Amino acid sequence: MKKVAVSVGDMNGIGIALALEAHSRVSGLVQPLYLVDREMLQQAAKLLKRDIPQDFHILAPDAVPFTLRPGRVDATAGAYSFASFKAAVDLCIEGHADALCTLPIHKEAWNLAGIPYKGHTDALRDFFDAEAIMMLGCPEMYVGLYTEHIPLREVPDALDTQKLERFLLDFYREAAPTGPIGVLGLNPHAGDGGVLGQEEKKVRAAIDAANRQILQDSKPKNPNPPFVGPLVPDTAFTPAMRERFTHYVALYHDQGLIPLKALYFDESINVSLNLPILRTSVDHGTAFDIAYTHTKPRDRSYLNAIRYIAQQPHRA
Repeated sequence: MKKVAVSVGDMNGIGIALALEAHSRVSGLVQPLYLVDREMLQQAAKLLKRDIPQDFHILAPDAVPFTLRPGRVDATAGAYSFASFKAAVDLCIEGHADALCTLPIHKEAWNLAGIPYKGHTDALRDFFDAEAIMMLGCPEMYVGLYTEHIPLREVPDALDTQKLERFLLDFYREAAPTGPIGVLGLNPHAGDGGVLGQEEKKVRAAIDAANRQILQDSKPKNPNPPFVGPLVPDTAFTPAMRERFTHYVALYHDQGLIPLKALYFDESINVSLNLPILRTSVDHGTAFDIAYTHTKPRDRSYLNAIRYIAQQPHRA
């Protein structure tokens, strides 16, 4: 079994409830090590009215315990969640864990704590000096995001042919899809031949360049170009199109995640590609509205994130 470092996320949210609720099933797939100290774990378990499993192995991060404030945005919780995450990453770097699974943080809490990152993926890029790719989804549909947490008005300026080509090549190598990959256009009707915008010319040039490189490298194994597009965004996720594509590239956050979460919210996970470590995460937030209440959080995304790790080959 793989050893998996699990960062507990924002302790004021549902992360620790997920870890406790799903522990027996997770332990049947991997060997989890939770980055939380005994004091915080006991405090959470008491609020949740749950026993702590005897085989719930923990390692304290370098962080000061604090009093839980369920459902509240709090700087101390942000600092603790970052410390848990950093300790889990270090375990992977040092070879004490085979992979990392992250439970949900709250970005505002990180900001209040002075954490200089917008989220896990931004931090991982800095830790490893690598162009990490955020891919979200499930086996029925995965979406890679060319841009992530930037304002919508900045997306057109971020669209660069060479950068998109490099993104496509990395995505193809790391995601390893078995079929074609649909690349979305930016504008309505994918620009309508330039009538509604010129950005699709950059997208098409990047697709053509990436396809040429991949076909050249793969001859004669795969004669079909892997990337198709730019696709008209409002028809790209119809049932007929999803029969053709299991992998998509979206040019901005909501373009890809609105259809994904509408279709596969409970099943979807977050995978960081293009890194020297394997990292997965739940594809949902801290759910402050139900944290430490009688409402049991849905754990399918967390379990799928663990299953994804369990199914991947060991890395050298």
